[in-house]
Amino acid sequence: MLRHWPLLVAAVVPCLVLAGIGWWMWPQQPAGLVPHVAAGTVQAGVLSADSVSRLAGTTVVAGPQSDRPHAALAVAPAECAVAAGPTTQAVYGQAWKAFLSATYQDSGGAGAYTVNQVIGVFPDAEKAGAAFQTLTDGLAGCPSATVTGQAGRSSTWTYAAHPVTEVAVAWTASQDGSAGWACYHQARVKGTSLVQASVCQAGDGEPTTSKVADELTAKVTG
Repeated sequence: MLRHWPLLVAAVVPCLVLAGIGWWMWPQQPAGLVPHVAAGTVQAGVLSADSVSRLAGTTVVAGPQSDRPHAALAVAPAECAVAAGPTTQAVYGQAWKAFLSATYQDSGGAGAYTVNQVIGVFPDAEKAGAAFQTLTDGLAGCPSATVTGQAGRSSTWTYAAHPVTEVAVAWTASQDGSAGWACYHQARVKGTSLVQASVCQAGDGEPTTSKVADELTAKVTG
């Protein structure tokens, strides 16, 4: 499973961001220091590791975070940049005014189980809706793609989306030849925010993704 982690954290890395990306190296808080989190901020919106552990039924610990979407992934065909990197600039662009991507992983640190949460806040509901439309259009136009990571290693993913509503979409990104490794995604647009949750594992991560997405969306204020 270690070979999956670098791609996962990238987009969360469908997964990445895919869904997630082990190469996000961000400064860590000093041990024992509880950071101040202001109410109403994107930092206050994401679920804690303890909350996610409760929903997942397994212990996860905090991993990398990013305060801006990463560049679109290297993918073929090029029109699959959205499906391959739903939390990257391919979807969120440059119009957002606040952004946070937080990835948690299994307590063993092996990358065998990852959970990613993303909150992107836009200046108005129209821009948030446009980003959501970009996401759903990109998913509809990409059944599969080959993603190349920073180390030059490539992997092929198959994407399957559920029917889209006006405010939500769910889809699965499955890695070919990986013994069931897949990333389960949900995205919701709420007011001026586009939020996403994903769970990557070798098993059915859809129930946990739904729970995380529900609680994450409920915490978003605008």
